[in-house]
Amino acid sequence: MKTLKKEYLLHLMLLPGVIVTLIYAYGPMAGLVMAFQQFEPLSGFFHSKFVGFNNFRYVFELPDFKQVLWNTVVIALFKMVLFLLVPLILALLLNEVTKRWFSRFIQSAIFLPFFLSWTVLGGVIIELFSLNGPVNALITALDLKPIMFMLDNHWFRGIVIGSDVWKGMGYNMIVMLAAITGINATLYEAAEVDGAGRWKQMIHITLPGMSPILILLGVLSLGGILNAGFEQILIMYNPTVYEGADIIDTFVYRLGMFSQQFGPAAAVGLFKSVISLVLVSVTYYGAYKFNNYRIF
Repeated sequence: MKTLKKEYLLHLMLLPGVIVTLIYAYGPMAGLVMAFQQFEPLSGFFHSKFVGFNNFRYVFELPDFKQVLWNTVVIALFKMVLFLLVPLILALLLNEVTKRWFSRFIQSAIFLPFFLSWTVLGGVIIELFSLNGPVNALITALDLKPIMFMLDNHWFRGIVIGSDVWKGMGYNMIVMLAAITGINATLYEAAEVDGAGRWKQMIHITLPGMSPILILLGVLSLGGILNAGFEQILIMYNPTVYEGADIIDTFVYRLGMFSQQFGPAAAVGLFKSVISLVLVSVTYYGAYKFNNYRIF
């Protein structure tokens, strides 16, 4: 109670965020009861028929569900790995730049796409890779056959992964640069006295010093492994590329909004949430067990 009295202003500052989270994040969780009902909007939660796990069985037996799950895992895994690898490489390279004005310019240029919505970027990417777009114009200029990027399952998946990494890599890069600046400079001076070059300093000082933030980003990204980018794919995809680009979120959207199958859609959403919770718990425990890393 003494600590609470001393820090009550900090708790009051947190209160608006807590209230918003309770209303918009935890409040809607009451709707998960639809996953166990044959939900009818006119009947509501209290009068819809209870069907147990029938919605889950129905969804798992759908012919498209396995492909949707596979697409989600593949796209999310590639995004997760590249979201750590690409910003890490950029941060390490920028850390070696001695011209501060050039480093700031590159940081700003890489970070800029993060502020743009997928409504804007999705339209730009669709135009870039359309049949009459600049990319195909360049391919045609090289006497090659134009490629229908946005209608080809193989190309479309790569465009989705690449564009998402390009949009978000600036944020993780800034976080990693901040982690590098927090490393004690005397360690580099001692290593230089011992004859260690820049490469060995990076291997033995920079990367170990960045390990806590890398673990944190890895834990958070693994928890979202079934979040393969709903807004991005919804804006960019079309029925032609459902086979390679349809993910759990877009599948739930079409199942609930277009087919009016609210119970099965809620069942898929609950299934995804449970898997994500398990993955976050396992990775966090592993980070604590093997690297003694704790968030709380």
